[in-house]
Amino acid sequence: MNFTNDISTETGMNVKRFLLASDFDQTLSFNDSGEVLSEMLGIRHFDQKVRGLAQTRLVQQGGELAYLIRHDPEFRLVRKEHLIEAGRRVRLRGAIRPLVDFLAQGIPGYEFIYAVISAAPQEVVSAALADIVPADRIFGTQLEYDPVSGEVTAIRRVPAGYGKVVVLDELQARFGIAPDRMIYVGDGSSDVHAMLHVNNLMGFTIAVSEHAQLARVARTTVLSDQAISILIPILHDLLGWQIAQIRPLFEAKGLTLQEWAQARTNRVAFEESPLAEPVSA
Repeated sequence: MNFTNDISTETGMNVKRFLLASDFDQTLSFNDSGEVLSEMLGIRHFDQKVRGLAQTRLVQQGGELAYLIRHDPEFRLVRKEHLIEAGRRVRLRGAIRPLVDFLAQGIPGYEFIYAVISAAPQEVVSAALADIVPADRIFGTQLEYDPVSGEVTAIRRVPAGYGKVVVLDELQARFGIAPDRMIYVGDGSSDVHAMLHVNNLMGFTIAVSEHAQLARVARTTVLSDQAISILIPILHDLLGWQIAQIRPLFEAKGLTLQEWAQARTNRVAFEESPLAEPVSA
């Protein structure tokens, strides 16, 4: 990578500043916040509603929950307190706090700006990550509420699809991040726009699922229940650390690196056709 725009500290050391942005649903959590909200309120068939919206292409992928809250009769009962409670019930991946703490502390010569960009409602993500990620580093869907009934009356902004690219550009400008020092972490199709954008800027992208589209887009994939695992390719691939340096870092956080397998897996299945010609040896 062509590192540019170094900043100098008071000690005279040049510091390379990175922006690390991640999705929330199923990137920092194990389940979708829309499913949590639906179960909490007794609303059935959330997945079917989302698939129906995806087929119509009426909304950006990832922005289905915001649309349902505003327009679906069953979701019209959602109030701010419901979103906050849903956020508290979201099951988070392990070691998010150690990840955030590490990024905040940085390492000599490197500084990391961490942000969460999600199409989930701002209230959900903020409640789920309360006391872990600063509120001003969380960028979720912004809703407006009726001052009397509390009903959602408008959607101001949805960071879904290309909407995530807009937030990335704003953060890049705000913190003076060089384009090739942007890192994005995501899990699904709503992250494709952001990943393509970061890749085009010669940044670094990490998938945390085996989603078919992301496998073709992300620079690398990390599969783990621990959120801090994304540090491995960052330290190894970007900063050039070796396993002997990385392992003690995790052990200092109370985590033992038991297995780290770097591989590309091809899963192939054939269904034999009765009309197929026999294969010659």
